[in-house]
Amino acid sequence: MITGHVFIAASLDGYIARADGDIEWLLARDDPSEDHGFNDFIADKDVIVMGRGSYEKVATFDAWPYGLPVLVLSRQLAGTPVPASLQGKVRFAALSPREAMEELARQGARRAYVDGGQLVQSFLREGLIADMVITTVPVLIGAGRPLFGALPEDRSLTLTASRSFPSGLVQSSYRLQ
Repeated sequence: MITGHVFIAASLDGYIARADGDIEWLLARDDPSEDHGFNDFIADKDVIVMGRGSYEKVATFDAWPYGLPVLVLSRQLAGTPVPASLQGKVRFAALSPREAMEELARQGARRAYVDGGQLVQSFLREGLIADMVITTVPVLIGAGRPLFGALPEDRSLTLTASRSFPSGLVQSSYRLQ
């Protein structure tokens, strides 16, 4: 069975972006001299499953940052053409989290990086996340897109590691039970 894994940053007050999707508060705190472990995290993943909001944000970057295939789950984008520059790198689908994971498993994927606030929330609701690496940025933005949302029941986590960085970022790794 394929497992879902999260690597994400949030403000101290729990937001992953401002309401309009802006993440400048996060990019302003990025210190290229600090290794936050993303390359180690992504090294054993087979595929990235991303929500529309994350895709649309990443698509504005100067260069596409991912070497792995990306499946964008979006009813809005499903059936629309992938931009020419992303052909063979990205595909759109209107699948539920469970359907997406079943399809990826049939294709041989075993470990998926799940990215995007609403998508992470829906994968959590379905019990499809095995572990999460959450980097807390020492900034309060007051409002925006929350990392977590409503769940049908409490989800217990086990802290497996925690570390801090000179920039003030704190990274915690959790295994879901």
